[in-house]
Amino acid sequence: MSGRDPVRRFLAERGVPAGMVAAGLPGLIAEWERTVAQIETGYPLGLDDYLNDLDGRQLLAEAVALAAADERPPATERIGRADARARAHLRAVGECLWGARVAEYEGWTPEVNWWYFAVPRSPGPLLREDLGARS
Repeated sequence: MSGRDPVRRFLAERGVPAGMVAAGLPGLIAEWERTVAQIETGYPLGLDDYLNDLDGRQLLAEAVALAAADERPPATERIGRADARARAHLRAVGECLWGARVAEYEGWTPEVNWWYFAVPRSPGPLLREDLGARS
């Protein structure tokens, strides 16, 4: 890990696995793009995995703000494209998937942290079952 890379330093401080720390901002973006592809085709995993993937999107939001000035424009463009694809396949839900207490504690809102307030329009069987169990 380069001590000069604030994104990698941030990821290490957050306890992110070493492979993702090494991958840095490009790795975070690639992971979000992978998640979006799964959302588009019917997210195949359960709610715990979905929440982990959403936490990855939150890390991405925080990390891009720390990126070097010359890295931010291409990163935000790529993130924007992935977000647009995701939003086309998500539907808003009434509350944060982590729960209202967590959302309040973290300061998450549907306007800014929309990923925590949406579910796939076509979830796979495991996620559908997990979401149904919460109702």
